[in-house]
Amino acid sequence: MDLTKYQALSFDCYGTLIDWETGIAAVLSPWARSEGLELSDEELLLAYGDQEAAVELETPSALYPDVLAAAFRRTGEALGRPVSDEWAQRLGSSVPDWPAFPDSADALARLASHYRLIILSNVHRAGFAGSNRQLRGEFAAIITAEDVGAYKPAENHFRALDAKLGELSVPRTALLHVAQSLFHDHVPAKREGLPSVWINRRRDRPGWGATPQPSGDYGFDLEFGSMAEFADAVDKAF
Repeated sequence: MDLTKYQALSFDCYGTLIDWETGIAAVLSPWARSEGLELSDEELLLAYGDQEAAVELETPSALYPDVLAAAFRRTGEALGRPVSDEWAQRLGSSVPDWPAFPDSADALARLASHYRLIILSNVHRAGFAGSNRQLRGEFAAIITAEDVGAYKPAENHFRALDAKLGELSVPRTALLHVAQSLFHDHVPAKREGLPSVWINRRRDRPGWGATPQPSGDYGFDLEFGSMAEFADAVDKAF
């Protein structure tokens, strides 16, 4: 792949730039201990992942904090332990506290010297604003679930992305999509005919974690284990 032929990169944020699994586990793990559940972070994330995707599909216009709270309650039901409103709200309000991966801010700064950067995220505006205080990204556009009234892998983000590319005078053929989640991003990228880069943050761990197993055809053109590796490849190409 000739990385120099692209003018813009669209990014998933949570899982790619922000370590959402660490952020979610920081709430689920103490809750599980308080309920006497001897489950590892990986086991809790696996139990949680499909619940979040189901809530997003059933209530596409719900704000992300409400999605998190509802998914947490469903996770508790599945594990045989009720989740109080206090615990549910704790997860719902935690997005701005989720840590950035250590390489994200530097990688974004380097990539911004070559491309226009676009966020395509399944969170709400306030949540991303909190995360961007860590990322310090300069984005040409930010498209959230709150903006489009749906959650990836639905098509809404990608229709909004098409409109934004027109406003930015970036041809669709000059866009490269960058993401960790096969389920949320690489399945729809293949459906939309977009070339994509897989940031495989879980390369050293088995299983799917908090991300559901992909439910459709997916593909990707390049794979890297981190944003730093991707930025290195871009710098080398240019």
